[in-house]
Amino acid sequence: MNTPVYTSPSKIHPIMIIAAIAIILVSIAGVAALMGWLPTSNANMDNSTAQKAAKPATQTAKTGHSSSGNTSAPVVVASNKPVVAKCADCGTVESVNATEVAGQSNGTGAVIGGVLGGVLGHQVGGGRGKDVATVAGAVGGALAGNAIEKNRNASTRYQVRVRLDDGSFRTITVNAATSVQAGDRVRVEGDSFSRL
Repeated sequence: MNTPVYTSPSKIHPIMIIAAIAIILVSIAGVAALMGWLPTSNANMDNSTAQKAAKPATQTAKTGHSSSGNTSAPVVVASNKPVVAKCADCGTVESVNATEVAGQSNGTGAVIGGVLGGVLGHQVGGGRGKDVATVAGAVGGALAGNAIEKNRNASTRYQVRVRLDDGSFRTITVNAATSVQAGDRVRVEGDSFSRL
């Protein structure tokens, strides 16, 4: 008859248990640090605590070494001055250029010019020449009327080239004359700007 053989379960060595507990504790501390549950060196201090902490650091920075003989780099003490954020949309005007923009024609000038040219052309010559002069006057009047209308609707636009603080350039086109000049500081806001 075969007797069953029982083997005893292997025992875990105590060092393995200690190592497992240490790994678990380090993992918990890491998660707490990532979640911000642990205090950091940047924790807020009240003014009296900050001043007390700053005095020895200031003395160390002035002398270049501490009383304990440590010759590490000087300690930098934070100032009470507010930190001014950089303006991402600020820059300096590089140039202001005026450009003439041709006006648009809606056809009114061509119609009026064609009629006037046709009437004037009809006054010239007689017979077949009168008909030719009427057509030539209408065509010439239409072309002249169209050109006059475009010139009348022409406008001046101003291109302001701004070099932003980050080194990039922006060109803003405005319809009205502007008082900014090269060297002026401005803030670019979309397709417009304002003086700083």
